[in-house]
Amino acid sequence: MPGGANTRRACAWADLQQEERFHADPQDPVAGRRQESAAAASAKAQAEGWTVVIAIHDAGGNLIYLERADGTQLGSIVVAQEKSRTALMFKRPTKMLEDTVLSGRVHMMSLPGITSVEGGLPIIVDGEIVGSIGVSGVQSSQDGQVAAAGVAALSG
Repeated sequence: MPGGANTRRACAWADLQQEERFHADPQDPVAGRRQESAAAASAKAQAEGWTVVIAIHDAGGNLIYLERADGTQLGSIVVAQEKSRTALMFKRPTKMLEDTVLSGRVHMMSLPGITSVEGGLPIIVDGEIVGSIGVSGVQSSQDGQVAAAGVAALSG
């Protein structure tokens, strides 16, 4: 598990309940490599001394990975998932939505299912959105750096 002994899963069921489906579809670029993406994101957070929650969704919006580092506030469990879902549903980084709100278009915050705070990124493979990652636990710009490390692991 990424993070070693100082990390635990908040919702291990996300991996366990879906495991059969993962084996049935080994071509899914996110499901098959979720550990790799999470490990890269976790390594970035640990290197910086940050404690975060990492959430990964597949293209259908199913939670396929959730990890909470020891000491991360409990509220980040929900926030990381919502950032990931927002990036998937709106097909863009949550930072773009945050910037839109900060530019004065505050009505964007009333859209259903939107979390307009940096830290959520769509995962794009061969020009297609195949999933998303959301991170919460530190400053939103730092959350964004951790999420970017997770996405970069799938790009390589």
